[in-house]
Amino acid sequence: MILSLFRKNTDTAPVYAVYNAIVAQSRQPVFYAEWGVPDTVTGRFDMISLHMALLFRRLRSDDRKVKEFSQAVFDLFFKDMDRSLREMGVGDLSIAKRIQKMGNLFFGLLAAVNAAMDSLNMQALDDVLSRNVYAEVDNPPVRKLSEYMVAQSDLLGGQSIEAIMAGNVTMELNA
Repeated sequence: MILSLFRKNTDTAPVYAVYNAIVAQSRQPVFYAEWGVPDTVTGRFDMISLHMALLFRRLRSDDRKVKEFSQAVFDLFFKDMDRSLREMGVGDLSIAKRIQKMGNLFFGLLAAVNAAMDSLNMQALDDVLSRNVYAEVDNPPVRKLSEYMVAQSDLLGGQSIEAIMAGNVTMELNA
């Protein structure tokens, strides 16, 4: 805890702007009301995670500044998850375990999404979303969410890394 006093503060305005855009996009009512994503804590975490995965796909780079920016967004994501758990009344002793579990889920989702999208395999992406987002849902419109993911990836791909790192990221429902 004391070491955090000496750690460089990476919570900059562009980091917050990008994270807030991701959260706002992941809260679009259509995901929950029409596309069958469970409107639960887990469902909302899944949607933020999917959008974070898309951002990190776009920011894949060996450049140190890009990596630092990506890490700052990731750190803010999990700081927000920690805050949310505390607001829901999760005790201090359970927070670390839950955050670790959420991190493991996120990294698993990120790897699976990247593998499916890198191979341009829509069925594999459908399978990832079925397992991770729609596990508890009967007959969900998985392909709709898969197509949305691909469209968002294309939209992000058209945005410069510099613009994103300046806090200007665009996500659209009808990308």
